Amino acid sequence: MAANEDQEMELEALRSIYEGDGCFRELSPVSFQYRIGENGDPKAFLIEVSWPETYPQTAPILSMDAFFNNTISSAIKQSILDKLMVEVEANLGTAMTYTLFEYAKDNKELFMENQPVNTVTSVSNSIAIGTPDGPASKKKDKKEQLSKTQKRKLADKTDHKGELPRGWNWVDVIKVIKAELIVKSRLLPSAVPLQLLGCWVGSYRWGVG
Repeated sequence: MAANEDQEMELEALRSIYEGDGCFRELSPVSFQYRIGENGDPKAFLIEVSWPETYPQTAPILSMDAFFNNTISSAIKQSILDKLMVEVEANLGTAMTYTLFEYAKDNKELFMENQPVNTVTSVSNSIAIGTPDGPASKKKDKKEQLSKTQKRKLADKTDHKGELPRGWNWVDVIKVIKAELIVKSRLLPSAVPLQLLGCWVGSYRWGVG
């Protein structure tokens, strides 16, 4: 519980004012945190105010040691605390926790003007912009693209199922058969009997022999 009547009254007022405010957190009846700025804001920071037993007749304890502030330089944190202490001195003897939080909110940009912005790259972006020499980032080889003319010629050679009909390359077959006949008969190419050649071709095309 709060140590004195003044603290009890201020505690009740803080709970009423900041009810439903996601930036406010009551750590205990005498210790409070307030986030200045939204989540994801590179210049957001967190202030913690704790009341000693003699508060508000004596100064509250101010801290910026929360993990939330780990990217803020020590110099910036000390500068913010120094500015807040000026407000503490001006309001000594009165309830001032709300005043300190609102003062920090009103002066956020001024407090953080010298703080460098830390850009955090997400895992999905790292993957998206990663170097292409890794095994996971190798591009698949593109399939050879046929021109319209090539596609038409291929379609003319195939049936409705996309298969090549038997004997589609009969011209090449004739050349092979003719060469074999020449070797076997030891005849000149011009002397190969055409009837014999036709029989061989017909047998190949219609699946005979």
